Amino acid sequence: MSISTALNASVAADQARLRLRQVHRAASDLRRGVPVILAGEPGLLILAAETAGPDGLAELQAIAGTAALLVLAPARAAAILRTPMSADSAAVAVSLPAAIGTIDVFQALADPIAAQPSVRDALQLSATPPLSDAAIRLAKIGRLLPAILAVPLPNSADGAGHGLITIAATDVMDYAEIEVAGLTRIVCADVPLNGAPDSRVVAFRSHGSAFEHLAIVIGRPEEHAAPLVRIHSECFTGDLLGSMRCDCGEQLRGAIRRMAEDGSGVLLYLAQEGRGIGLVNKLRAYGLQDRGLDTMDANRAMGWGADERNFLIAATMLRILGLNRVRLLTNNPDKVDAVAACGIEVTGREPHLIAPNGVNDEYLATKAARFGHMLD
Repeated sequence: MSISTALNASVAADQARLRLRQVHRAASDLRRGVPVILAGEPGLLILAAETAGPDGLAELQAIAGTAALLVLAPARAAAILRTPMSADSAAVAVSLPAAIGTIDVFQALADPIAAQPSVRDALQLSATPPLSDAAIRLAKIGRLLPAILAVPLPNSADGAGHGLITIAATDVMDYAEIEVAGLTRIVCADVPLNGAPDSRVVAFRSHGSAFEHLAIVIGRPEEHAAPLVRIHSECFTGDLLGSMRCDCGEQLRGAIRRMAEDGSGVLLYLAQEGRGIGLVNKLRAYGLQDRGLDTMDANRAMGWGADERNFLIAATMLRILGLNRVRLLTNNPDKVDAVAACGIEVTGREPHLIAPNGVNDEYLATKAARFGHMLD
Protein backbone atom coordinates (compact mmCIF):
# COMPACT_ATOMS: atom_id res chain seq x y z
CA MET A 1 0.00 0.00 0.00
CA SER A 2 1.41 3.39 -1.01
CA ILE A 3 1.77 6.23 1.48
CA SER A 4 -0.93 8.26 -0.29
CA THR A 5 -3.32 5.30 -0.24
CA ALA A 6 -2.66 4.77 3.46
CA LEU A 7 -3.23 8.45 4.17
CA ASN A 8 -6.48 8.46 2.22
CA ALA A 9 -7.65 5.39 4.12
CA SER A 10 -6.77 7.06 7.41
CA VAL A 11 -8.65 10.23 6.48
CA ALA A 12 -11.69 8.19 5.42
CA ALA A 13 -11.62 6.28 8.70
CA ASP A 14 -11.42 9.52 10.69
CA GLN A 15 -14.34 10.98 8.77
CA ALA A 16 -16.43 7.86 9.33
CA ARG A 17 -15.63 7.98 13.04
CA LEU A 18 -16.72 11.61 13.28
CA ARG A 19 -19.94 10.91 11.37
CA LEU A 20 -20.74 7.95 13.63
CA ARG A 21 -20.02 10.01 16.73
CA GLN A 22 -22.41 12.72 15.57
CA VAL A 23 -25.18 10.21 14.87
CA HIS A 24 -24.85 8.77 18.36
CA ARG A 25 -24.82 12.22 19.92
CA ALA A 26 -28.02 13.07 18.08
CA ALA A 27 -29.69 9.80 19.08
CA SER A 28 -28.63 10.41 22.68
CA ASP A 29 -30.17 13.88 22.61
CA LEU A 30 -33.44 12.45 21.35
CA ARG A 31 -33.40 9.94 24.21
CA ARG A 32 -32.92 12.83 26.66
CA GLY A 33 -35.82 14.82 25.22
CA VAL A 34 -33.60 17.39 23.47
CA PRO A 35 -34.41 18.61 19.92
CA VAL A 36 -32.07 17.83 17.02
CA ILE A 37 -31.70 19.53 13.63
CA LEU A 38 -31.50 17.47 10.46
CA ALA A 39 -29.57 19.53 7.94
CA GLY A 40 -31.13 20.24 4.56
CA GLU A 41 -32.94 22.82 2.48
CA PRO A 42 -35.35 22.85 4.13
CA GLY A 43 -34.00 21.38 7.34
CA LEU A 44 -36.08 19.58 9.92
CA LEU A 45 -36.22 20.31 13.63
CA ILE A 46 -37.16 17.11 15.46
CA LEU A 47 -37.97 15.81 18.91
CA ALA A 48 -38.73 12.22 19.91
CA ALA A 49 -42.38 11.94 20.91
CA GLU A 50 -41.58 9.29 23.51
CA THR A 51 -39.15 11.40 25.55
CA ALA A 52 -40.47 14.91 24.84
CA GLY A 53 -41.85 17.03 27.64
CA PRO A 54 -44.01 20.16 27.48
CA ASP A 55 -40.90 22.35 27.60
CA GLY A 56 -39.30 20.48 24.72
CA LEU A 57 -42.41 20.83 22.58
CA ALA A 58 -42.64 24.53 23.41
CA GLU A 59 -38.97 25.01 22.49
CA LEU A 60 -39.50 23.20 19.21
CA GLN A 61 -42.41 25.43 18.25
CA ALA A 62 -40.75 28.62 19.48
CA ILE A 63 -37.66 28.05 17.34
CA ALA A 64 -39.64 27.34 14.19
CA GLY A 65 -42.62 29.60 14.90
CA THR A 66 -45.18 27.00 13.89
CA ALA A 67 -47.00 23.98 15.29
CA ALA A 68 -45.31 20.58 15.27
CA LEU A 69 -46.35 17.65 13.12
CA LEU A 70 -46.35 14.09 14.39
CA VAL A 71 -44.28 11.95 12.02
CA LEU A 72 -44.92 8.22 12.25
CA ALA A 73 -43.94 5.02 10.55
CA PRO A 74 -46.68 4.11 8.01
CA ALA A 75 -47.91 1.08 9.97
CA ARG A 76 -48.49 3.16 13.10
CA ALA A 77 -50.15 5.94 11.12
CA ALA A 78 -52.46 3.39 9.49
CA ALA A 79 -53.44 2.08 12.92
CA ILE A 80 -54.37 5.45 14.44
CA LEU A 81 -56.05 6.78 11.29
CA ARG A 82 -57.66 3.42 10.52
CA THR A 83 -56.86 3.75 6.87
CA PRO A 84 -54.31 1.96 4.64
CA MET A 85 -50.97 3.61 3.99
CA SER A 86 -48.68 3.13 1.01
CA ALA A 87 -46.01 0.53 1.59
CA ASP A 88 -43.62 2.78 -0.33
CA SER A 89 -43.80 5.52 2.29
CA ALA A 90 -40.98 5.76 4.82
CA ALA A 91 -42.95 8.13 7.07
CA VAL A 92 -46.37 9.73 7.40
CA ALA A 93 -47.14 13.12 8.99
CA VAL A 94 -50.32 13.96 10.87
CA SER A 95 -51.42 17.17 12.56
CA LEU A 96 -53.82 18.19 15.31
CA PRO A 97 -55.42 21.53 16.20
CA ALA A 98 -53.22 23.44 18.63
CA ALA A 99 -55.81 23.19 21.41
CA ILE A 100 -55.57 19.42 21.59
CA GLY A 101 -52.05 18.89 20.19
CA THR A 102 -50.52 18.44 23.64
CA ILE A 103 -47.51 16.33 24.48
CA ASP A 104 -49.68 13.79 26.30
CA VAL A 105 -51.83 13.30 23.21
CA PHE A 106 -48.84 12.98 20.89
CA GLN A 107 -47.17 10.44 23.17
CA ALA A 108 -50.32 8.35 23.44
CA LEU A 109 -50.73 8.32 19.66
CA ALA A 110 -47.13 7.16 19.30
CA ASP A 111 -47.47 4.28 21.77
CA PRO A 112 -49.96 1.48 20.99
CA ILE A 113 -49.74 0.27 24.60
CA ALA A 114 -51.09 3.58 25.94
CA ALA A 115 -54.77 4.41 26.31
CA GLN A 116 -55.66 6.09 23.04
CA PRO A 117 -57.10 9.64 23.14
CA SER A 118 -60.41 10.41 21.44
CA VAL A 119 -58.91 12.67 18.78
CA ARG A 120 -59.24 10.54 15.66
CA ASP A 121 -61.77 12.86 14.03
CA ALA A 122 -59.42 15.81 14.56
CA LEU A 123 -56.36 14.11 13.05
CA GLN A 124 -55.38 15.34 9.61
CA LEU A 125 -52.94 13.86 7.15
CA SER A 126 -50.30 16.45 6.31
CA ALA A 127 -47.63 16.72 3.67
CA THR A 128 -44.70 14.67 4.94
CA PRO A 129 -41.71 17.01 5.39
CA PRO A 130 -38.44 16.23 3.61
CA LEU A 131 -35.99 14.26 5.78
CA SER A 132 -38.80 12.55 7.71
CA ASP A 133 -37.35 9.15 6.78
CA ALA A 134 -34.08 10.15 8.47
CA ALA A 135 -36.00 11.39 11.51
CA ILE A 136 -37.71 8.01 11.93
CA ARG A 137 -34.40 6.24 11.39
CA LEU A 138 -32.68 8.32 14.07
CA ALA A 139 -35.41 7.43 16.58
CA LYS A 140 -34.84 3.77 15.77
CA ILE A 141 -31.08 4.12 16.25
CA GLY A 142 -31.88 5.49 19.71
CA ARG A 143 -34.15 2.45 20.35
CA LEU A 144 -37.10 4.80 20.78
CA LEU A 145 -40.60 4.47 19.42
CA PRO A 146 -40.41 5.52 15.74
CA ALA A 147 -42.50 8.63 16.27
CA ILE A 148 -41.14 12.15 15.88
CA LEU A 149 -42.44 15.65 16.54
CA ALA A 150 -41.15 17.69 13.63
CA VAL A 151 -41.16 21.26 12.34
CA PRO A 152 -39.66 22.14 8.95
CA LEU A 153 -36.99 24.84 8.96
CA PRO A 154 -36.61 26.94 5.82
CA ASN A 155 -32.89 26.81 6.50
CA SER A 156 -31.02 24.51 8.89
CA ALA A 157 -29.16 27.54 10.22
CA ASP A 158 -32.44 28.85 11.64
CA GLY A 159 -31.81 26.62 14.65
CA ALA A 160 -28.37 28.07 15.28
CA GLY A 161 -27.80 29.67 18.63
CA HIS A 162 -30.01 27.24 20.51
CA GLY A 163 -27.25 24.78 21.40
CA LEU A 164 -28.74 21.98 19.31
CA ILE A 165 -26.87 19.32 17.40
CA THR A 166 -27.12 19.57 13.62
CA ILE A 167 -26.60 16.35 11.71
CA ALA A 168 -26.64 15.42 8.04
CA ALA A 169 -29.65 13.28 7.16
CA THR A 170 -27.42 11.21 4.85
CA ASP A 171 -25.26 10.19 7.82
CA VAL A 172 -28.35 8.90 9.60
CA MET A 173 -29.49 6.93 6.56
CA ASP A 174 -25.97 5.51 6.06
CA TYR A 175 -25.63 4.60 9.73
CA ALA A 176 -25.56 0.80 9.28
CA GLU A 177 -22.60 0.97 6.88
CA ILE A 178 -20.78 3.64 8.91
CA GLU A 179 -21.13 1.62 12.11
CA VAL A 180 -19.68 -1.50 10.54
CA ALA A 181 -16.80 0.40 8.94
CA GLY A 182 -15.48 1.29 12.40
CA LEU A 183 -15.97 -2.13 14.01
CA THR A 184 -12.83 -3.11 15.94
CA ARG A 185 -11.73 -6.01 18.07
CA ILE A 186 -11.19 -4.58 21.57
CA VAL A 187 -10.17 -7.42 23.89
CA CYS A 188 -10.09 -11.21 24.18
CA ALA A 189 -10.18 -13.19 27.42
CA ASP A 190 -10.34 -16.88 28.30
CA VAL A 191 -13.78 -17.63 29.78
CA PRO A 192 -14.21 -21.38 30.45
CA LEU A 193 -17.87 -22.31 30.12
CA ASN A 194 -19.80 -25.14 31.69
CA GLY A 195 -19.51 -27.97 29.21
CA ALA A 196 -17.13 -25.98 26.98
CA PRO A 197 -14.03 -25.19 29.06
CA ASP A 198 -11.84 -24.29 26.07
CA SER A 199 -13.66 -21.02 25.40
CA ARG A 200 -12.85 -17.35 25.14
CA VAL A 201 -14.86 -14.18 24.66
CA VAL A 202 -13.84 -11.52 22.14
CA ALA A 203 -15.38 -8.05 22.48
CA PHE A 204 -15.99 -5.74 19.49
CA ARG A 205 -16.99 -2.10 19.41
CA SER A 206 -17.48 0.54 16.73
CA HIS A 207 -15.75 3.89 17.20
CA GLY A 208 -18.15 6.32 18.79
CA SER A 209 -20.79 3.64 19.40
CA ALA A 210 -22.36 2.68 22.70
CA PHE A 211 -23.04 -0.85 21.47
CA GLU A 212 -20.68 -3.76 22.05
CA HIS A 213 -20.90 -7.13 20.33
CA LEU A 214 -19.31 -10.35 21.55
CA ALA A 215 -17.92 -13.49 19.97
CA ILE A 216 -17.90 -16.65 22.10
CA VAL A 217 -15.12 -18.71 20.55
CA ILE A 218 -14.98 -22.41 21.42
CA GLY A 219 -11.87 -24.43 20.60
CA ARG A 220 -9.89 -23.44 17.51
CA PRO A 221 -12.42 -22.75 14.74
CA GLU A 222 -9.75 -21.11 12.57
CA GLU A 223 -8.22 -24.56 12.07
CA HIS A 224 -11.37 -25.88 10.38
CA ALA A 225 -12.34 -25.34 6.75
CA ALA A 226 -15.90 -24.32 7.66
CA PRO A 227 -16.48 -24.11 11.41
CA LEU A 228 -19.90 -24.07 13.03
CA VAL A 229 -21.21 -20.52 13.60
CA ARG A 230 -24.32 -19.30 15.37
CA ILE A 231 -25.55 -15.67 15.11
CA HIS A 232 -27.48 -14.95 18.29
CA SER A 233 -29.17 -11.65 19.13
CA GLU A 234 -29.00 -10.82 22.81
CA CYS A 235 -32.17 -11.57 24.76
CA PHE A 236 -32.18 -10.33 28.36
CA THR A 237 -35.45 -12.07 29.21
CA GLY A 238 -34.59 -15.42 27.64
CA ASP A 239 -30.81 -15.63 28.02
CA LEU A 240 -30.56 -14.26 31.57
CA LEU A 241 -33.98 -14.68 33.16
CA GLY A 242 -35.00 -17.95 31.55
CA SER A 243 -38.19 -16.53 30.03
CA MET A 244 -40.53 -19.13 28.58
CA ARG A 245 -41.99 -16.68 26.03
CA CYS A 246 -39.18 -17.40 23.56
CA ASP A 247 -36.60 -20.10 22.85
CA CYS A 248 -33.55 -17.82 23.00
CA GLY A 249 -32.01 -19.13 26.22
CA GLU A 250 -32.30 -22.73 25.07
CA GLN A 251 -30.86 -21.79 21.68
CA LEU A 252 -27.91 -20.00 23.31
CA ARG A 253 -26.96 -22.82 25.65
CA GLY A 254 -27.78 -25.50 23.08
CA ALA A 255 -25.49 -23.84 20.52
CA ILE A 256 -22.59 -23.78 22.97
CA ARG A 257 -23.12 -27.49 23.74
CA ARG A 258 -23.31 -28.30 20.04
CA MET A 259 -20.06 -26.47 19.30
CA ALA A 260 -18.29 -28.19 22.18
CA GLU A 261 -19.43 -31.54 20.80
CA ASP A 262 -18.28 -30.47 17.32
CA GLY A 263 -14.85 -29.57 18.70
CA SER A 264 -15.03 -25.86 17.90
CA GLY A 265 -17.29 -23.02 16.83
CA VAL A 266 -18.16 -19.37 17.18
CA LEU A 267 -21.31 -17.87 18.67
CA LEU A 268 -21.73 -14.22 17.73
CA TYR A 269 -23.68 -12.47 20.50
CA LEU A 270 -25.03 -9.29 18.90
CA ALA A 271 -26.39 -6.25 20.73
CA GLN A 272 -29.62 -6.39 18.73
CA GLU A 273 -32.27 -7.24 21.33
CA GLY A 274 -35.73 -8.07 20.01
CA ARG A 275 -34.59 -8.37 16.37
CA GLY A 276 -33.05 -4.91 16.68
CA ILE A 277 -35.82 -2.95 18.43
CA GLY A 278 -34.30 -2.96 21.93
CA LEU A 279 -35.47 -4.37 25.25
CA VAL A 280 -38.03 -1.67 26.12
CA ASN A 281 -39.77 -2.00 22.79
CA LYS A 282 -39.65 -5.79 23.04
CA LEU A 283 -41.51 -5.53 26.35
CA ARG A 284 -44.05 -3.27 24.63
CA ALA A 285 -44.40 -5.94 21.96
CA TYR A 286 -45.09 -8.51 24.66
CA GLY A 287 -47.94 -6.32 25.90
CA LEU A 288 -49.38 -6.22 22.38
CA GLN A 289 -49.00 -9.98 22.04
CA ASP A 290 -50.99 -10.38 25.26
CA ARG A 291 -53.76 -8.48 23.45
CA GLY A 292 -53.77 -10.97 20.59
CA LEU A 293 -51.11 -9.81 18.11
CA ASP A 294 -48.33 -12.11 16.98
CA THR A 295 -44.64 -11.18 17.05
CA MET A 296 -44.58 -9.64 13.59
CA ASP A 297 -47.77 -7.62 13.93
CA ALA A 298 -46.76 -6.37 17.39
CA ASN A 299 -43.56 -4.91 15.96
CA ARG A 300 -45.43 -3.32 13.08
CA ALA A 301 -48.06 -1.83 15.39
CA MET A 302 -45.27 0.19 17.02
CA GLY A 303 -43.87 1.25 13.67
CA TRP A 304 -40.93 -1.16 13.54
CA GLY A 305 -40.14 -3.58 10.76
CA ALA A 306 -40.47 -7.32 11.23
CA ASP A 307 -36.68 -7.62 11.57
CA GLU A 308 -34.44 -4.59 12.13
CA ARG A 309 -31.14 -6.41 12.58
CA ASN A 310 -27.93 -5.60 10.71
CA PHE A 311 -26.17 -8.85 9.79
CA LEU A 312 -23.28 -6.96 8.19
CA ILE A 313 -21.97 -6.62 11.75
CA ALA A 314 -21.85 -10.42 12.08
CA ALA A 315 -20.05 -10.83 8.76
CA THR A 316 -17.49 -8.20 9.71
CA MET A 317 -16.83 -9.88 13.07
CA LEU A 318 -16.25 -13.18 11.29
CA ARG A 319 -13.74 -11.59 8.92
CA ILE A 320 -11.87 -9.99 11.81
CA LEU A 321 -11.70 -13.45 13.41
CA GLY A 322 -10.25 -14.77 10.16
CA LEU A 323 -13.31 -16.83 9.18
CA ASN A 324 -14.63 -16.54 5.63
CA ARG A 325 -16.27 -19.99 5.23
CA VAL A 326 -18.77 -21.26 7.81
CA ARG A 327 -21.57 -23.68 8.51
CA LEU A 328 -24.44 -21.70 9.96
CA LEU A 329 -26.38 -23.07 12.92
CA THR A 330 -29.85 -21.62 12.29
CA ASN A 331 -33.43 -22.39 11.36
CA ASN A 332 -33.77 -19.08 9.52
CA PRO A 333 -33.02 -19.27 5.77
CA ASP A 334 -33.10 -15.46 5.55
CA LYS A 335 -30.15 -15.34 7.94
CA VAL A 336 -28.21 -17.67 5.63
CA ASP A 337 -28.98 -15.42 2.67
CA ALA A 338 -28.07 -12.26 4.61
CA VAL A 339 -24.70 -13.59 5.74
CA ALA A 340 -23.88 -14.85 2.25
CA ALA A 341 -24.85 -11.48 0.78
CA CYS A 342 -22.30 -9.88 3.11
CA GLY A 343 -19.50 -11.91 1.55
CA ILE A 344 -19.20 -14.88 3.91
CA GLU A 345 -19.36 -18.28 2.20
CA VAL A 346 -22.01 -20.42 3.90
CA THR A 347 -21.22 -24.02 3.04
CA GLY A 348 -24.27 -25.39 4.80
CA ARG A 349 -27.13 -24.78 7.21
CA GLU A 350 -27.29 -26.82 10.40
CA PRO A 351 -30.76 -26.98 12.01
CA HIS A 352 -31.11 -25.83 15.62
CA LEU A 353 -34.47 -27.11 16.82
CA ILE A 354 -35.87 -26.41 20.27
CA ALA A 355 -39.10 -28.07 21.42
CA PRO A 356 -42.01 -25.80 22.42
CA ASN A 357 -42.60 -25.49 26.14
CA GLY A 358 -46.35 -24.85 26.31
CA VAL A 359 -45.88 -21.08 26.64
CA ASN A 360 -43.96 -20.27 23.46
CA ASP A 361 -45.93 -22.55 21.12
CA GLU A 362 -47.58 -19.66 19.25
CA TYR A 363 -44.28 -17.75 19.14
CA LEU A 364 -42.59 -20.70 17.42
CA ALA A 365 -45.57 -21.20 15.12
CA THR A 366 -45.30 -17.54 14.05
CA LYS A 367 -41.59 -18.00 13.36
CA ALA A 368 -42.45 -20.84 10.99
CA ALA A 369 -45.56 -19.39 9.35
CA ARG A 370 -44.57 -15.73 8.98
CA PHE A 371 -40.77 -15.56 9.26
CA GLY A 372 -40.12 -18.72 7.24
CA HIS A 373 -38.12 -20.53 9.93
CA MET A 374 -37.59 -24.22 9.17
CA LEU A 375 -38.80 -25.90 12.38
CA ASP A 376 -39.82 -29.31 11.02
